[in-house]
Amino acid sequence: MLKKFSIKTTKRDQMIEITRQVEEFIYENNLMDGALIVYCPHTTAGITINENADPDVKTDMIRRFDELFPWHLEQDRHMEGNTAAHMKACTVGASQHIIVTDGQLLLGTWQGIYFCEFDGPRTRSFYVKMV
Repeated sequence: MLKKFSIKTTKRDQMIEITRQVEEFIYENNLMDGALIVYCPHTTAGITINENADPDVKTDMIRRFDELFPWHLEQDRHMEGNTAAHMKACTVGASQHIIVTDGQLLLGTWQGIYFCEFDGPRTRSFYVKMV
């Protein structure tokens, strides 16, 4: 089972929680036990699992990524000028594996699944596949 999701981002750097969409995939397919792969097919975006209770976590993460990977550096040679976005996406990663047990995502109390945009705003996609 594989499903493609579309997502619109509204900022250059943005973390959008997609846990609900992944849970709907589980419910729609009556999945009980196994594992899911949540995958992002973009070189300037990624997928992560992190805290979903305090919105300041997302704000702080984006700020710290900007500190680590400044957007404009004279040394960067990539003609599109988005080397920082590529670096951020490599740091986050393109996918996450999540265990499904008894029809539920096995996430910690404060965890959520996020689509991480680093070169928006854009219309993007991500995939969910049961393994």
